[in-house]
Amino acid sequence: MPRQPRLDIPDVLHHVIVRGIEQRDIFADDADKEHFLARLSSLLTKGATKCFAWALMSNHFHLLLMPTTVTLAETMRRLLTSYAVYFNRKYHRSGHLFQNRYKSIVCEEEPYFLELVRYIHLNPLRAGMVGDLEALERYRWSGHAVLLGRTTLEGQETEAVLSRFGKSRVRAQRGYRQFVADGVATGRRDDLIGGGLKRSLLGCGTNRDSIAYDERVLGSGDFVEMVSPGNDRIERGNRSPSLTELCQKVCSATGVTPEQLRSPGKERTVARARAIFCCLAYKKYGYTGKAAGQEVGLSPVGASLAVRRGWEILQREPEIEGSIEN
Repeated sequence: MPRQPRLDIPDVLHHVIVRGIEQRDIFADDADKEHFLARLSSLLTKGATKCFAWALMSNHFHLLLMPTTVTLAETMRRLLTSYAVYFNRKYHRSGHLFQNRYKSIVCEEEPYFLELVRYIHLNPLRAGMVGDLEALERYRWSGHAVLLGRTTLEGQETEAVLSRFGKSRVRAQRGYRQFVADGVATGRRDDLIGGGLKRSLLGCGTNRDSIAYDERVLGSGDFVEMVSPGNDRIERGNRSPSLTELCQKVCSATGVTPEQLRSPGKERTVARARAIFCCLAYKKYGYTGKAAGQEVGLSPVGASLAVRRGWEILQREPEIEGSIEN
């Protein structure tokens, strides 16, 4: 069966895995890793791609990226080509350095964002490159040390991760550290490298054959359908309902005004309505978290947190969604 083309979608998470050709090492020493990170950082600081997690191994590396104004393919081309030229010149070799086809998995942001960050940052420990969690914190070649303030990588989106664990940096880093530690006992997470939903249903009574599934996607059946080729729900601006219409529906159902919903403030009723709006826009109608957040004055990180809170609210009070649809 011919390989499917990659899915390259803006403002959506992509877990990228790049391996050396014939499983050969692509980093021979620390200088190689430093050169690679310098190039990665230069691309990230241009603002066209966001990076939330990364880990450099010996013969492969992981990145958790979100392309914005430049395609993932273009970012990866610039990164891999420049590094391959450097590596070949340094070691007097020619030919391909990487496998011809890197792996890219489109990922649903909730509930997989933090799970992917943890999975990627635990790779050096699971591969035996470090001996324990304390050593992992000192491992210079992953975003884990950056999040804990042990090293830096200009362009890495640290706030997007840490803000989910607390308002102060100290509290957030403590919560993140514990979250990673809790993940050690879970072992390998093969369900996080594509087709996650269908694999998670193995052994259950669910009829998984009826659920949309794609090896290139990690997410729910609805998310798979949303990002499938031919479905323009992510890229099309004239959705039904529009974000403005959805805003009005949510306001009618929750008793707040559109002006309150769009204005800054943390009043409980307004924050609740804002969370419901972001959740419905993202999960039900296929808008990106960035677009939903912009509609109500939230940053991408704030919108992501709002989606999670909105989901919890709608799970407890399903009648709210019904009143909005009517």
